[in-house]
Amino acid sequence: MTTSLHLANAADLERLLPMVRACHEELGYALLTPEALSESVLPLLEGDPHGAIYIIGPYRAPIGYAALSFGWSLEFGGLDGSVQQIWIRPGVRGRGIGTEVLSSIPRALAQAGLTALHLEVKRGDEKTRRLYHLSGFRARDDYMLMSRRF
Repeated sequence: MTTSLHLANAADLERLLPMVRACHEELGYALLTPEALSESVLPLLEGDPHGAIYIIGPYRAPIGYAALSFGWSLEFGGLDGSVQQIWIRPGVRGRGIGTEVLSSIPRALAQAGLTALHLEVKRGDEKTRRLYHLSGFRARDDYMLMSRRF
């Protein structure tokens, strides 16, 4: 199977927003207003260097997306990234699409100089943890992500 991926741009906003909203609803996030959601997504579609969004599946009928952010790591020796969200429509899950996406994106980003890619998984979510493990991601047992909102 070859899942198509394309780097999203501003023309993809209307295709992307319903998927982001569906992801947020599914994960139980506090929902942003439509305007706030657009404002959070649009910079990544307009070339902001801090992140990117890939649309998964056919251009006219996407089946998901992957949102990434970028930073700099002294530990990993350069540019690193985080998978902020990866979402695939429920009706097409379980077909290896997520595994393929999590294999393709790191290869492409490594060619652009990325040294490491990180992601988060809920502690009890064994199914997703297995997917990430099969895709080469490993838990860093001595570390725990901590966050502070502003």
